[in-house]
Amino acid sequence: MRERRSKHRCSQGTSPFQGSQDPPVTHIVLFSGGLSSFESARRVIERYGRFSVRLWFFDTLIEDEDLYRFLDDSEVALGVKIERFAEGRNPWQVFRDERYIGNTRTDLCSKILKRRFLKRLLAERYSDRSSVRLHFGLDRSEKSRIAALRPRWEEAGYKVSFPLTWKPLLNNNELRAVPAQFGVEIPRLYRFGFVHNNCGGACVKAGIKQWSLLLRCFPERYLWHENNELALRSHLRKDVTILRDRRNGGTRPLTLRELRVRLQGSGPVPHNACAVLSCHNVAALDGMYGV
Repeated sequence: MRERRSKHRCSQGTSPFQGSQDPPVTHIVLFSGGLSSFESARRVIERYGRFSVRLWFFDTLIEDEDLYRFLDDSEVALGVKIERFAEGRNPWQVFRDERYIGNTRTDLCSKILKRRFLKRLLAERYSDRSSVRLHFGLDRSEKSRIAALRPRWEEAGYKVSFPLTWKPLLNNNELRAVPAQFGVEIPRLYRFGFVHNNCGGACVKAGIKQWSLLLRCFPERYLWHENNELALRSHLRKDVTILRDRRNGGTRPLTLRELRVRLQGSGPVPHNACAVLSCHNVAALDGMYGV
């Protein structure tokens, strides 16, 4: 890990063993590599002290290269090592093994490579589930996800928390400004216009607009996913896809290849397109590509 001097350093807090008769609690922050997880980790460390905090990152093996730089810099700024785990398969290998392509309705990849793997690690490492508190990077705008996630983990015996719902509440612009206060540059996917920094911008739960942005910014990465989708469709002998075409009042499977042909047929893509994109003008894709 390279050394990086930050403008600020996250408070070390106090040791959980000082001045308390309660059993120590291990605070595990699910660190996805995005802005939400950075601020969640910062808040948890500030509240509970870094001695009781663990930062866990689950690698899907298709992450953007710059995500790992962000992990390295975040470790230095926050003063806590980020533990990195990988189940061993990438999403397309999971889809093939499960004979099902993930889509906007079913994130099979996240379920197996992250949530199920997390449960396994917790069971292996913590026999006393009440000694663990899990911290997720969801905010108040995601009330339905919080409502679904909280009882699932609490019924399993774990404490659950959502640090972004603690005051002060931050909007997206404020959230983007936090890493810079610690001398950390935000992940490049945000600068290119992506909403999240997971799966290299190729999240199966994203829609046509984000896949169009992926083609525009990372055409070789897009083609890799396109070819994997075609190969798995052939293997399964089913008309299944990540995306759906909902034009003209109907809905049908839309392959990544068909989307690419549609988009590229609307004109050449500027070589430096991503250099001028920001999260504030992603909507320009609607006019450029007729999405």
